[in-house]
Amino acid sequence: MTSWDNWLEGERARREAEALERRLKATELPAEPIAFRNGKRLVNLSSNNYLGLAGHPKLIEAAARGAAAGAGAGSSRLVAGNDLATAALEEKIAAFKGAEAALVVGSGYLANVGAIAALCSRDTAIFLDRLDHASIVDGARLSGAELNRYRHRDLDQLEGLLAKSGAARKLIVTDTVFSMDGDTAPLSELVELKDRHGALLLADDAHGGGVFGPRGEGYAHELGLADRIDLTVGTFSKAFGVYGAYISAGRALIDHLVSTCRTLIYSTALPPAVIAAIDTSLDLVAEAGDRRRDLRAKSEHFRARLAELGFDTGDSTTQIVPALVGSSERALELAQALEERGVLAIAIRPPTVPAGSERIRFSLMATHEDADLELALEALAGVA
Repeated sequence: MTSWDNWLEGERARREAEALERRLKATELPAEPIAFRNGKRLVNLSSNNYLGLAGHPKLIEAAARGAAAGAGAGSSRLVAGNDLATAALEEKIAAFKGAEAALVVGSGYLANVGAIAALCSRDTAIFLDRLDHASIVDGARLSGAELNRYRHRDLDQLEGLLAKSGAARKLIVTDTVFSMDGDTAPLSELVELKDRHGALLLADDAHGGGVFGPRGEGYAHELGLADRIDLTVGTFSKAFGVYGAYISAGRALIDHLVSTCRTLIYSTALPPAVIAAIDTSLDLVAEAGDRRRDLRAKSEHFRARLAELGFDTGDSTTQIVPALVGSSERALELAQALEERGVLAIAIRPPTVPAGSERIRFSLMATHEDADLELALEALAGVA
């Protein structure tokens, strides 16, 4: 065995011992309310398809129409040129978000890594909530900027760090809806802090877009704060039911990113089928008020029932409902027991969450049938 073989085997053994090994599992219909593994029907409480749009016939039809223009984009948008449909989509996104401009990128991860690294350098200080998404942390590290991480939603600590920093430029980055906890950022206070300290505020609305706002515009629109957020990153892979992501901001910021965002410059553009499907999904989300109301009602009911069963759901107030169990072994055992009872719910372990806060993460969909949610709750009662 080579030194690499020894290292790989040692790492695998360590992960197994710590219950941190991960494996890909073949699953049929993994985005839908009902999924199948090895032919077994499972109530799917793991998908981020919050509004149930991923299988919507209009999205499938739009993707088919878009594919007529070609299976792939062929190059980076700065090489062969900017596809007309993509340019039109960016104008539509900007109008939807009430922003001066928008930029389409390959994924939410690429959007965060690329935008933060393009905006920040060694003369910049970045301030991150400790539960911000990994893509935000990676972008901050890649930028080479001074990195400050404050305790989750701890505004007093954040203000102290902002006041202490002597950096020429300051950037605050936060998730709007925290993807593993289901709670929300204190956006009202964050915009006041960023104004007071001359900082920019970047809000990652991956799990808020489509779900919040009068027309699904996002969490800042829900609170009436959209015009006070400097940059918003959002994905089309969750409530919008497609793939890809966007950055919306003022024109000067978007122009800067076009010239400096490495994940845009050095990535092939999204294929025509995806662009066409995103365009249609914006229309569907804007008209999905009933689905948003259904999602909120189902989430509140599910969270209340979990609490009645004795599960700790933390500070969740959204469609993401964790059941905290406290160890990786326990989380894996609970997920397996639920699967045996017909429920697909994922065990969340380090490094996704801090050690000691392991959990089962439940994601509700507007299109879950009430009877299936009751089946899931009965399964939880059986393993509680």
